[in-house]
Amino acid sequence: MPADAIILAGGMGTRLKSVISDIPKPMALVANKPFLTYILKQLCSFDITEVKLSVGYKHEVVESYFGTKYKHLNLEYVVEKEPLGTGGGIRLAAEACSADTLLICNGDTYFDVDIDKFVNEHNSNKNGMTIALKHMDMVNRYGMVELDQSEIIGFSEKSETLKSGWINGGIYALDKELFLNKTQAKRFSMEVDFMEKMVGQIKLEGFKSDGYFIDIGIPDDYHKANKYFGK
Repeated sequence: MPADAIILAGGMGTRLKSVISDIPKPMALVANKPFLTYILKQLCSFDITEVKLSVGYKHEVVESYFGTKYKHLNLEYVVEKEPLGTGGGIRLAAEACSADTLLICNGDTYFDVDIDKFVNEHNSNKNGMTIALKHMDMVNRYGMVELDQSEIIGFSEKSETLKSGWINGGIYALDKELFLNKTQAKRFSMEVDFMEKMVGQIKLEGFKSDGYFIDIGIPDDYHKANKYFGK
């Protein structure tokens, strides 16, 4: 491939307080296993060996549970000393990666994407960034990705007026050198301060997938994830 994976695993799970205890959101038990388990298991099926876990809030909980190996995956923890936002967390982890291509996964979403095909398409098209996209009948909770064929030409903010369309599925392929050159080591949002600003500035494309998608950020979907993974 090759690519290093970065998983954002520092979320506090504020909206899940009614259903999980005071732990990082990716450690929420889903079918009796931390949700992060399913993301790592997915990566095991593809050509990934190095995983950087971007952690902050109660990072000791993640480290003590998973240690430095998950099956054949080598796990390394990159700890934020202060909250850096999604972009800052990715950047800090990217600095610890050796591969030129980065695979980024949100620690609170699962998207059943063919990772090898996704990264290979990113590399063969020489994209600066590729975003895995999922079509939804109602996108108001997520916002919408605007496309011209496969090129991403804009992002619509969350709105009750939005209906069907393509959403950001929380999996990205990224050119490491480009990302480090275009950003600074400080707190910033990956979505607002990088993706939106890079529209028209870099080769930014979408990768459409109809694979299973779940975001455990709210109690209703957390319960749906329990049913899906508990089958």
